[in-house]
Amino acid sequence: MSASPPPVSSLLDLGGRVAIVTGASGTIGGGIARRLHEAGASVVVHGRDEPRLEPLLEELGSRGAAARGDVQRDARAICAVAVDSFGRLDVVVNNAGIQPVAPLRSIGDEELEEMFRINAVGVASMTREAAAAMAGEGGAIVNIASIEALQPAFDHSHYAASKAAVVMHTRAAALELGRAGIRVNCVAPGLVEAPGIEQSWPEGVASWRAAAPLERLGQPSDVADAVLFLMSPAARWITGANFVVDGGVLARNTW
Repeated sequence: MSASPPPVSSLLDLGGRVAIVTGASGTIGGGIARRLHEAGASVVVHGRDEPRLEPLLEELGSRGAAARGDVQRDARAICAVAVDSFGRLDVVVNNAGIQPVAPLRSIGDEELEEMFRINAVGVASMTREAAAAMAGEGGAIVNIASIEALQPAFDHSHYAASKAAVVMHTRAAALELGRAGIRVNCVAPGLVEAPGIEQSWPEGVASWRAAAPLERLGQPSDVADAVLFLMSPAARWITGANFVVDGGVLARNTW
């Protein structure tokens, strides 16, 4: 006999849960951390830009802690911060990543290796260590990919390939970790507004708006709310999914 579903009023409630958000010093990561905190979670924010983490930590107050380090090499230590600070680990958002732009012919081996090390191997390492830290308690992991995992762009060949790896890793991890009660999903954002983007890339912003059925760039909160849904009891029977959040851009035909 199936259990009764949680009441609507508690579907997005993360009270009592402990989350890690990697890359939280960035625009999207910071938005995710704030939203999970608003939903009641205690949040460990990870990032390399310490000055940008400080105001975020002030906002989080007693339900916030900081973790630093490399998401591949220091994944176990990052997860340990959650357990040491709040006694457990329930949810992880693998948001940290890099996005250099370069034509395929100019990309060197070291650049390729670093792209995949951070964007794909880092996600896999954090997922492995998070699953070990959850240890029988169940949990949820959300990986931040990109619509470029599904539709590449010029000068982004290494980035698109690394994000495609994230999508497939998500599915594989969901398959293996489901028996432990751990759900693993993916969010694939489109172009999200960031400080200065209108000035630094006006032609790209204009092109995006023309292509998007909803005629705007995404906001960090648009991605954060998708993550919150996938972390929450509302998504209790969803795992292995890739949730596209792009204002409808991928719905447009390309020919």
